[in-house]
Amino acid sequence: SPGNTEEVETYDFLSNAEGKANPYGVYDIKNNEGWVNVGIDHDTAEFAVESIRRWWNLIGKKRYPEAKRLMITADGGGSNGSRVKLWKIELQKLADQSGLDITVSHFPPGMSKWNKIEHRMFSYITMNWRGKPLRSFKIMIELIGNTRTKTGLKISADIDMGMYETG
Repeated sequence: SPGNTEEVETYDFLSNAEGKANPYGVYDIKNNEGWVNVGIDHDTAEFAVESIRRWWNLIGKKRYPEAKRLMITADGGGSNGSRVKLWKIELQKLADQSGLDITVSHFPPGMSKWNKIEHRMFSYITMNWRGKPLRSFKIMIELIGNTRTKTGLKISADIDMGMYETG
């Protein structure tokens, strides 16, 4: 807030932090709602699919009880990249567990700016926490969860304490 400043370090070091956070978001285009799974471990394909699974179990299947299919748009790289074999294996497990037919449409390299989650959700999260030190997971969850827009966007967030294998 204006006039109230908080001293922060010039550089962030993991040794000075509560931990490292990996936010993985799900954006529901139809309802203009977002949900962010804040992981404390590695950003892996297993974590990415667990984030989608958690959204489905917490929100999706209540919101869409008649759903038979799930359409996912994703960046072409990273933990949910088009060439990541574990991403595909974990998505198949989710499809088997949920009974959903899952379709993924990957954005070409360098085109993530066209992914609606970037400019309709994460841009507002970034604006909401701008200038606020993210000193704890609790602060991060609260700032994400309090993100709202004039167009009605609502975002909620949860912490994911799970440990995920790399590689």
